[in-house]
Amino acid sequence: MSRPWEADPTADLSKRLGKSALELGETTGSPSCPDIWELSNGDIAIIGRDLTRAYGARLPQGVSIGEDERLVVIPRSMIVTAKPDMPDA
Repeated sequence: MSRPWEADPTADLSKRLGKSALELGETTGSPSCPDIWELSNGDIAIIGRDLTRAYGARLPQGVSIGEDERLVVIPRSMIVTAKPDMPDA
């Protein structure tokens, strides 16, 4: 059975949303930085710490993580600074 939405692996990273982790003081400039990007097809890519295992057993009712999905965590400051770059609808 096909799902209503599938990620498009051919979409490109086109625009950073918000500020970089370096600008926010959330990294020392190493290559392992959290980030938020709009893709060329309008979807959003999140680079963060994979905490799927840590949260897997304590998800709220009605929330699940698919076999091909990961729960990632980014600093709050990143999503707050990205808000102005996101459309309202």
